[in-house]
This record gives sequence, C-alpha cells and structure tokens, in this order.
Amino acid sequence: MADSAVDIGWRLDRLNISRFHWRVLALIAAGMFFDSFDLYLASGVLGALVQSGESTLALNATFISATFLGMMIGAWCAGLLGDRFGRKFSYQFNLMLFGGASLAGAFCPSMQWLIVARFFMGLGLGAEIVVGYGTISEFIPARHRGRFAALLNLIINSSLFLATVIGWLVIPKFGWRWMFAIVSVGAFVVWFLRRSLPESPRWLVSQGRLAEAEKIVSRAEAESTISKEATPPPAPVASRTYTLGDLFRPPLLVRTILAVVVTVCLLTFNFAFVSWVPTFLVKQGLGISNSLGVSALIFAGGPLGSLIGLLLCEKIGRRWGIVAFSAVGIVVSAAYVSVTDVTLVVTFGFLVSCVIYILSSLSIACYVPELFPTEVRLRGSGIANTAGRAVNIAVPYAIAATFDEFGLYGVLGLISAALLLQMIMLTTMGIETKQRSLEELASA
Repeated sequence: MADSAVDIGWRLDRLNISRFHWRVLALIAAGMFFDSFDLYLASGVLGALVQSGESTLALNATFISATFLGMMIGAWCAGLLGDRFGRKFSYQFNLMLFGGASLAGAFCPSMQWLIVARFFMGLGLGAEIVVGYGTISEFIPARHRGRFAALLNLIINSSLFLATVIGWLVIPKFGWRWMFAIVSVGAFVVWFLRRSLPESPRWLVSQGRLAEAEKIVSRAEAESTISKEATPPPAPVASRTYTLGDLFRPPLLVRTILAVVVTVCLLTFNFAFVSWVPTFLVKQGLGISNSLGVSALIFAGGPLGSLIGLLLCEKIGRRWGIVAFSAVGIVVSAAYVSVTDVTLVVTFGFLVSCVIYILSSLSIACYVPELFPTEVRLRGSGIANTAGRAVNIAVPYAIAATFDEFGLYGVLGLISAALLLQMIMLTTMGIETKQRSLEELASA
C-alpha cells in the first residue's frame, strides 16, 4: 500500500499544470466562494433585520454565536466524514447542507427560526474550509501546490467585497431574504456541477481502492504533460496506517499542535482586528459614518494580501514566511493603534489587513493541510479549525474586556502575544513543506 501511495503521488507530482488541475480548482473554489459569501452576508442581513424590527441586538448576537457554533462542529465533522467516506462525499454533503439551510433561511417566519437555520448553515460553512484546502493539496503537483492553495484563498476572499456590494444592491430593493436565496441557488448549481469532481487518488489508495485511483491518475496524465523538472521514482517507504489517535501522540502530535497554533493565532489576529475596526476608529476620534467608509478602505488590503501570498508562497516557503509576516504584523499593528491622523490610520490599517491575508494564504490555505498524512489529513485540519472556531466564540469577549481595561494597547498586546507564540512555535518546532511531496512529508 505504501509503495502504491508513493507511486500515485509521484505520478501526480511530475505533471505540468493542465486543464485537469484548473477544472479541479474551479469546482472546489466555486463551492468555497458561496460558503464564504454566505458567511459575509450576515452583516447586511442583520442590519436590515434590526431596521425592520424583526430582530434585536441580542438576537443578532445569538445569530452570530449560532454561526460560529455550527462552524466549530462542522469543521470537526468534516474531518471525520472526509477521511472516512472521501473528499468528494464530504464536499457534496456539506454543500447540500448549507445550500438547503440557506434556502430554509430565506423562508423563515421569525428571527428565532432563522437562528436555527443559521446553525445548520454554520455546519456546512465550517466543513467547506477543511475539505477544500485539504482536497486541492492532494491533486496539485508539489512545486505548484502552494500557489494553487493561495489562489483558492484569493478567490474565497473576493466574496467579502461581492457580498457587501450585492447586499447594498439587493437588500434595500428586494429584502434580506433574497441574500439567502442567492446563496442557495448558487450552492445547488455548484453541487450539480461538482458531481464531475474526481475523488482524490491519494485518498483512494489509502483505502485500498487502487483501480479507481489508477483511472483518475491516468485521466490526469492524458490531459497533462510531464515536467522537465520531474524526479526519478522515489524509493519505497515502510508501510504505515494512521488513525485518529495518532494525531495525539508522536510523531504527529507536534504537527497537530503546530496546526492548532497557527490556525488559532491567525483567527485571533483576524477577528481581533476585522470585527473591531469600526470601534477602534471611533476611539481614535472618527465619527461612525466616517469610520464605516474608512473601514472599507482598510479592508481593501485583504485581496492584496492574498495576492502577495500567492506570489511568495513558493519563494520564501510556508514556515519562515509565517514567522516573517507575524513579525511584520506586530509592527504594523503597533503603528495602527498609535496614530490618529486619518491618512495614517487608513495606511496602517490597510497594511494590517494585508498582512492578515498573507498569513491566511501561507497558514490555513497551504501549511495546515500539508502537515498531515493522507489518512488523517482532514481530521488533522478539522481539529485545528475546530479549535480556531472555538476561539472565534471567545475572542470577542476577550477583546471587549481587554479594550475596556487597557484600551487599544491592550488589544495590541493580545494580538502581539498570539503572533509571538506562533513565531516561537514555528521557529522551534516547525517543518518546511514548500515543494515537498505529501508522501515525503508523511514519512518525515
């Protein structure tokens, strides 16, 4: 089995990028785009619900909590389903789940029912990020794997802008229900198209389904050419079958800890900054109307950050790239909380937003899925994302308490502590995954 896994992995890694790889990326990206769109539409919908008297601030808070609770559970379940029943099954299942729940949300008679529907949307939302990045890593040749993961990250992050614009156009004229209807229709269309998504050959080999894996790899080879950089077939390696328990004992325990740390630290940085930018700006002397406009300019750094991550991930590597941009994140965050001039606030806020999404490309998109062997890749990623979503629930309370007690510099201290922890862990315990085959990484 180990020899078959190495052979299949080597054959996939020696290919040049072709229509086969772009098709896989498109099918994965389409589902993850609507997943992210569904997540980001919440702010516009919640504002409209309060304005119409259908909701209150307390109910809105419950809606947000239900979202993150669903995402936390969904991330864990996605790992179990994806490693047990396959990447394609898990992908289609969670896509149908959040698509169906979004359709139900469009017809909910009350805010209480919408909160219930949102919990089930959250289950699908949390699952997509685990399955998507893990699956793309198993198809793309090692020398291009980081760029494709970062490109997927860039596509996903574009949904923030589009959700904002579409909400601005749709909600005032047609009402908030149409936002959920749009997501539902998009999800069902992608579900239909994604029936043609092939199963991961690497996962099929791990399940002993060699004939099916051979058929898919042969199709990829027929559509591709062999790279001039291709290396000779690697030597056979000792057979090893991994289980869930192996993630919590050596040698995989260190990788599980690394995956949890980078995911938790990124999401802490992200939500500590993104969710509180308007509040920070008001405290820095801007009025609320001005703060919303400035926020839009600041968040424009997100797509640029994803693009920079795309350009750098195969040059500087994941490990040292995360370390370097964590340090940059501390510096620009310190500058951001120290200035009051609007131009400087926008400049440094833009840079913070940019760094967040560079780190997102390097860590969650690239690094975390690469740390784990195929048999437990989605469960390992699921554990990391479950921990991260749990932090999503706690971070707002920690930020609020820190902000009340210590002000902006207290929040800076919290962000800096998270990024320093990440730097220390990766410097002392991290491995580099850039352009290394998944099979080599599994046996390292």
